[in-house]
Amino acid sequence: MNIKPLIIESVYDVSVEKVWEALTQNEQLKEWYFQLDEFKPKFGFKFDFIGGTDEGPRYLHFCEIVDVVAHHQITYTWKYDNYPGNSTVKWEIFPTDKGTRVQLTHTGIESFEENGKDFTRESFKAGWTYFLHEALKKFLEP
Repeated sequence: MNIKPLIIESVYDVSVEKVWEALTQNEQLKEWYFQLDEFKPKFGFKFDFIGGTDEGPRYLHFCEIVDVVAHHQITYTWKYDNYPGNSTVKWEIFPTDKGTRVQLTHTGIESFEENGKDFTRESFKAGWTYFLHEALKKFLEP
């Protein structure tokens, strides 16, 4: 069992402010992330969504924001309906000479491994790589 956090990074040729809005404004999140009924970047805010692979089962996710530092970081819990396990997703934003670097850290994913192939480290890595390297990049740099 690998208990190291999963870390995925990407750099975008846009401002920190533009990245922050993409990570925290619901109308923008719907364009590249998941379809959330409501999202507010505030401590204690709870949200849920349905996600999964296009060809596989869909899973109800439950999240609660546990830390927010405007224009720098947002962290939330991440768990599933009717599946054991609990994890944390942290998005961090760093200005660079060429734009903005985003680092996603997902800790606790090993707590889901007993739930099947959709909950493996490799599955999470593939999903987060898609979101950072393809979906968010395409949204920010059309």
